[in-house]
Amino acid sequence: MSNFLVVRHGDVERWTLNDPATRNALNDSMVVALFEACLRAKHDETLRVVVLTGAAGAFCAGGSLGGFASAIGQPLQPGETDPLLAVNRSFGDVLHTLSELPQLLVCAVDGPAMGGGLGLVCCADHVIATERSVLGTPEVTLGLPPAQIAPFVWMRLGDAAARQCLLQGRRWRAAEAKSLGLVNDLAADGALEAALHDTLQHLNHAAPGAVASTKRLLQRLRGLVPDLRDEAALAFAAALRGPEAEAGLGAFARKQPAPWLNSVKDGA
Repeated sequence: MSNFLVVRHGDVERWTLNDPATRNALNDSMVVALFEACLRAKHDETLRVVVLTGAAGAFCAGGSLGGFASAIGQPLQPGETDPLLAVNRSFGDVLHTLSELPQLLVCAVDGPAMGGGLGLVCCADHVIATERSVLGTPEVTLGLPPAQIAPFVWMRLGDAAARQCLLQGRRWRAAEAKSLGLVNDLAADGALEAALHDTLQHLNHAAPGAVASTKRLLQRLRGLVPDLRDEAALAFAAALRGPEAEAGLGAFARKQPAPWLNSVKDGA
């Protein structure tokens, strides 16, 4: 079964991250499929809305580290080209291409949207989330920088809230995320489809040519922020091969506190 599903209904496509066993974590094949879908949609003048969602009660648990396991805490050999650079940058390419879609992009979130999943959410034009959803970036608590998603979180939330999210590993329930502007509409648990239907009815009032033109103008504003894809890939790869990631990911796997987590005493 494909881990990325595309279903078309008229001028709306639904893209579903479909790997329930990992809560739809982004592996290499899923990233490639999402990128290819973006490239195709970019030239489809009959498509008006893309809905990005996740299967089986999760949006996206973040990036899959399964393919990186052998690199955790392992420095490069002299003269070796790090394969992590291309892999990590490819996710940055997805974020840029997704945010550049000429169509309206709606993220329909149910359950966790963590790390890279939150990065996808920050590319959307409209976000609906169920009340039980949780959104956040836990990377720094594992010894990793949320590198590729950082510019998109910053543009979505502004500096103060982005710092809370990116530097502290903060997690927000959907209602809190709505107050920050990360989520636009809340849906009751079990009512995501009804809320999505209402949103699509509302978005139908927007002329597709005018939407595409306006998004191009907004894209010019985003162009004022430096393209950090290469720098982000370097930062992620260096961190993954460093001692903090080895210690943090190891502690997470053992369900133990990270070694830098000091106890806080009264009066400290």
